[in-house]
Amino acid sequence: MARVELRTCTALQQNGEAVTGIIPAPVDIEYTDAAPFVLTGRSRFVAVGDAASVAETFAARARIATGFDLPVVAGEAAASDIALVIDADAGAGFEAYTLTSGADGVRISAPGPAGLFWGTQTLRQLLPAEIERADAARVPAEGWIVPAASVADAPRFAYRGSMLDVARHFFPVEDVLDHIDRIALLKLNVLHLHLTDDQGWRLQIDAWPELTGIGASTSTGGDGGGFYTKADYRRIVEHAAERFVTVVPEIDLPGHTNAALSAYPELNCDGVAPKPYEGTEVGFSSLCASAERAEATDRFLADVMNELAAMTPGPWLHVGGDESLATSEADYLDLVRRITAAGAATGKTVIGWHEMGASRELPAGTVGQYWDFVTPRERAAELTTSFVEQGGSVILSPADVAYLDMKYPDDPDGPLGRKLGQLWADGPTTLEEAYSWEPASIVPGLAEADILGVEAPVWTETIAAAPELEFMVFPRITAIAEIAWSPAPAGGSRDEADFHARLASLGTHLDALGIAARKVAGVTWLE
Repeated sequence: MARVELRTCTALQQNGEAVTGIIPAPVDIEYTDAAPFVLTGRSRFVAVGDAASVAETFAARARIATGFDLPVVAGEAAASDIALVIDADAGAGFEAYTLTSGADGVRISAPGPAGLFWGTQTLRQLLPAEIERADAARVPAEGWIVPAASVADAPRFAYRGSMLDVARHFFPVEDVLDHIDRIALLKLNVLHLHLTDDQGWRLQIDAWPELTGIGASTSTGGDGGGFYTKADYRRIVEHAAERFVTVVPEIDLPGHTNAALSAYPELNCDGVAPKPYEGTEVGFSSLCASAERAEATDRFLADVMNELAAMTPGPWLHVGGDESLATSEADYLDLVRRITAAGAATGKTVIGWHEMGASRELPAGTVGQYWDFVTPRERAAELTTSFVEQGGSVILSPADVAYLDMKYPDDPDGPLGRKLGQLWADGPTTLEEAYSWEPASIVPGLAEADILGVEAPVWTETIAAAPELEFMVFPRITAIAEIAWSPAPAGGSRDEADFHARLASLGTHLDALGIAARKVAGVTWLE
């Protein structure tokens, strides 16, 4: 790799070698010592094929930072332009892309719009970090320079997710939109919204209005409630779609249901609604499986799933299934059959936590989400492979490395002065642990082809505001994003030093975005 002399925020020097700041690491990238591309007031975005909407999404951000007009046009690209080109030969798969940059311009090519968008996120990281600021006065002294480079890239896994628990603590729409923007920078393409739990029901359901009338009134610790109207949810879905992020809504069933049970007595076996819940313990609630409540329970499931599917253009509905400790085995299997059937009847593919693998009556294609440890305990591996045996696939979220609400080792105060995080997933989780695991090595008998993807959940029992969310998620989500996108490492182990150097560069972008990231030890963070 040639030494890069340009002073940009994404071409660092480490031991005399150029280090790209791009996360996740591309399949192939080469820097040269040729003249760079310089974004100027003459620059345009030239859209070829079905590329105009992607070009406009990126141009809108760049206009704010640069103060340049940066029009989106058709036609031939000049040396001062950025061309976005739909080209069927630009890579294998609709998310693949190529990028070249230099004195003769920037060209991003992809078989489809999704690949083009991911290419713009690579370009975003190649530009100086000031491109993230909403302040046109902050022009870098050296100009808006992109080093001469050539990139060919495509994702390892189709499903690359971030899960946000808005049930324990509610997060307003603007916070969710910000989170979508930030995960898109890392080429994560799924936002899994954990919308219901014992502490709160967060989505309007017309057929059952008290789900939000009563069920949305509380949260963990008595911090107040909240919910998304259908218009709110539509706004989230549309914002995500513009960034090629698919929203996967989760209604956690049959356990984790106290908020629903408190809203409707008829969903309880004894016909008595429990009080709204503000604690953190789990496993005490359950839908009723009895024949006497079958009509109400099945109507509830059908109504909720149908309204949820109608609001959700993506292919998946998540129906939970975890920690149903108050449900007998027979009742659990009966309820799982009914829950997954209601979900599948909408035409969506059902996702459930790995405990649902206990059922041998899952709808075809049901996806299991593994949340046990990197070394599976008890029946976790068996329950997970059950989904594959029934024609489905698996999402991997091993809790001891991928759960971003686990404490940092030094247990620092959060940005609002509170202690954050939990310890149940085998203690604190370091950045290095989040980066060191290999998806294909977690569950015995699970082949690479059986893995739909990887997801990083963040649970919010201790997290009540956006700065706290940012602090717990960043920088560890960057490790999960790289595992999800980048190729499996040659020789079985990832280059931690290289990752740290690239993360230091990305950190300047996170700073410019105002993200309250935790500056963990081991990374030489840049000012």
